[in-house]
Amino acid sequence: MTDQLRAKFENLELNAGLGKISAFISMSLSLLCLFGALCFLFPSVLTTPELRPLYAKHYNLFYYGLITGIVISAGFGAFSAIVRQNRYGFYGLCFSLVAAVLGCGVIEAPVLPSVPFYAGIDYFVLTLFILAFVFIPLEGFFAKNPEQKILRVGWVTDMKYFMVSHVGIQLFSFLTVMPIQYWITHLPDNPIVPYVQAQPIWLQFIELLIVVDFTVYWLHRAMHEVNFLWRFHAIHHSTEYMDWLASSRLHVIEVLMTRFIATLPIFLLGFHTSAVFAYLVFISFHAIFIHSNVRFRFPYLRWIIATPEFHHWHHSSEKPAIDKNYAAFIPLYDVIFKTVYMPKHLASVYGTVGYKIPNSFVKQFTWPFKKYVKRFLKPWRDQ
Repeated sequence: MTDQLRAKFENLELNAGLGKISAFISMSLSLLCLFGALCFLFPSVLTTPELRPLYAKHYNLFYYGLITGIVISAGFGAFSAIVRQNRYGFYGLCFSLVAAVLGCGVIEAPVLPSVPFYAGIDYFVLTLFILAFVFIPLEGFFAKNPEQKILRVGWVTDMKYFMVSHVGIQLFSFLTVMPIQYWITHLPDNPIVPYVQAQPIWLQFIELLIVVDFTVYWLHRAMHEVNFLWRFHAIHHSTEYMDWLASSRLHVIEVLMTRFIATLPIFLLGFHTSAVFAYLVFISFHAIFIHSNVRFRFPYLRWIIATPEFHHWHHSSEKPAIDKNYAAFIPLYDVIFKTVYMPKHLASVYGTVGYKIPNSFVKQFTWPFKKYVKRFLKPWRDQ
């Protein structure tokens, strides 16, 4: 997507009476339906293997859910295109019709062939639908910054990050979890593992939060204090608007590094699979929540669990807040290591200081490397 086209999408104001709200609903829903229809058509390649039994068991629910989404998006698209003469509504209507044509496949998980690679489009669609359904109304009713638009500057870029992180889950797992599993299997038996797994799942869950967040605290701090690592982490801080979608803006190098290091203590200590699954679901939702545009303060809880107020100060570009609040979940680590910052007022200004980071997804990927590429090429340019 060109910079001009991205800017046009990001500056789209949802004014009532102009057909833009119905066009936005139609385009958003029709694109999700289109991805869903492709998953129905090519389930062995596009769907996540762990979710296929769920589709087989509740096939009618997912199928008629897809049909309902197509009908709704087509209705809004037709209204916007015909009544309001909005071309984006026409695009939404067209996407809906394409989804209707493609959405005739059948997901039968037990008989699907085993393939070495899957895209996980279904995981992206389901996650985006659920999170948007939860956080868009939440931010609408309890917004910290009521003037901030749903389609604020940078939302297209963040949506690309969201899609890459969810569709690329298999690749990220292959590059992070697989090496750790291979290494762990070649180590001698860990005497700690039986004691850890003998504990109740709820206790393992709490221990996971404590142990992993201690690791993440120091990794996160290193990303701010080591210049080479900061250039990758600065991409996450480049957003000037905080909402649920801003949590997705993470450079792929940071994602790989964080997942690898955070996963290491999980495997070394041998936590039970159920505890790990509960931890992953909880921490994923929590990470999105603390970036969201909500005004909740949680006066007492904020010193026990990281809240949006706590993490928004980490993203603040105000001088006293820079390089503070590193903990992802337990603020006590910042209190102990003297990196906490929690004034009485809420943060309001965000972004990086002293760096001009581009808005494009592709340009943000290459930005951290440019300094070192120029340094490498300098001797040849001087000749």
